[in-house]
Amino acid sequence: MSNPPNVLLILSDDHGYGDRSRISSDPAVRTPHLDRIAESGLTCPEAYVTAPICSPSRSAIISGHHQRRWGSRWFDTSRFPDQLPSLAERFGELGYATGYFGKVHYGPEQVGDRACPPHHGFATTFYGLAGQQQGRLNYLRHSVTAVDEYGPEAGWRMAVQPMLDGDDPVELERFLTDELADRAGTFIDGSPDRPFFCMLAFNAVHNFGWQLPPEELERRGLPIHADWHDEDGAYADWYDGVISPNLDHGRDYYLAQLELMDAAIGRLLDQLESSGQAENTIIVYLTDNGGSTCNYGDNGPLAGTKYTLWEGGIRVPFIVCWPAGGWSGGQDRDGVVSSVDLFPTLLAAAGADAGVTAASDGVDVGPMLSGTGAGGHDQLCWDCGFQWAIRQGDLKLRVVDGDSPGAVGIRRTEHADPGSGVMLVDLAADPGETDNLADRRPDDVARLTADFQDWLTSVTTGVSGSAGSDGRPSARATRRAPR
Repeated sequence: MSNPPNVLLILSDDHGYGDRSRISSDPAVRTPHLDRIAESGLTCPEAYVTAPICSPSRSAIISGHHQRRWGSRWFDTSRFPDQLPSLAERFGELGYATGYFGKVHYGPEQVGDRACPPHHGFATTFYGLAGQQQGRLNYLRHSVTAVDEYGPEAGWRMAVQPMLDGDDPVELERFLTDELADRAGTFIDGSPDRPFFCMLAFNAVHNFGWQLPPEELERRGLPIHADWHDEDGAYADWYDGVISPNLDHGRDYYLAQLELMDAAIGRLLDQLESSGQAENTIIVYLTDNGGSTCNYGDNGPLAGTKYTLWEGGIRVPFIVCWPAGGWSGGQDRDGVVSSVDLFPTLLAAAGADAGVTAASDGVDVGPMLSGTGAGGHDQLCWDCGFQWAIRQGDLKLRVVDGDSPGAVGIRRTEHADPGSGVMLVDLAADPGETDNLADRRPDDVARLTADFQDWLTSVTTGVSGSAGSDGRPSARATRRAPR
């Protein structure tokens, strides 16, 4: 390709589906720069991730394959797909400069593992291993001093370990959202002679939102809220008081983090425009799972939350912009899109040969985005062990073992209800999933159950971590779900 596009892939954390000022009725939601991307580009309102929690979802994004192929269902089984080429490696093969900035959370990764960005294709990196810090990164503190101050357990739970540059620890006592955006901006400026693939994985807007710069707390009239320390008593009791509905100003803290992340994104947009790169830069924004209502996110018209297979747990904000490629116009684009589509779509836009992405579980939705062709999925499936779901056309079947330890734990710890039993809905008529059609349409329940089982067989047969000599799962393992 004579003029391949730059790619800026922005991944946020737990952002509520309804929390964009362009669509929200809440005047306190302020996301002018996400709106700016949408107004220049396109929004896919029926976009999904592959899991209602971060680790498996992120593994699917970086590999272009559904995580069930390597046995990942939940936090305890999630890991980086060692046997598969990563999105960064594929971009590197095309001559791109590659940079990763932010949260890493594929599983229990250790420094030097393939799960770390410098070991799966990213040449420039600044990141934190959330898998070593209870799934989060602190917004303000990352130092040996902080670890000593908090104590061994709280240092892990409050996620104050030093960040990493390559495999080397880097101490940081600064608001992390700004640091990540600034480093991404420096990387973009440092790649003038070849296209770049920049992955910016914010910790925002994950809990704990009160970790804001002092000047921001003062400006917004918000009180200081203390993190948990080893001497503060039982963590579980403390945690129960810092999620919905028990945290005072919880929504205010969350929206402050969202606004500051949006402002950081805005600075990058300004940089791309001033350097003349905006026209031929693909910008993608999505979040890793559905919005977390326990952290005061709002999923708008969608039922449910992170941790669940209600629409609010798996349908996410998904905004793209590429003026030179026709991904523009400020419109909503109809069609069911999955986060695994990023792998083939972005690589195709960069000029990769079709064989590079042929094994992916995603599809190239570039023609759909540019309006030159069809695209999207007729069927998507989710499997978390104690809960599974299938969407086929407008019908969605969701099955939950409501008495399982997984479901009980979500209700008790995260104040989130995954539901129970069998639920069939028509999403076109009932996007809020209020009318259970299961008893009235038993044939559809049986058919969708069989189709889910067929899909499950297709992604679990002959793989279990194995791959062919080219780094792809076997041909039998990669056959598509029926559509």
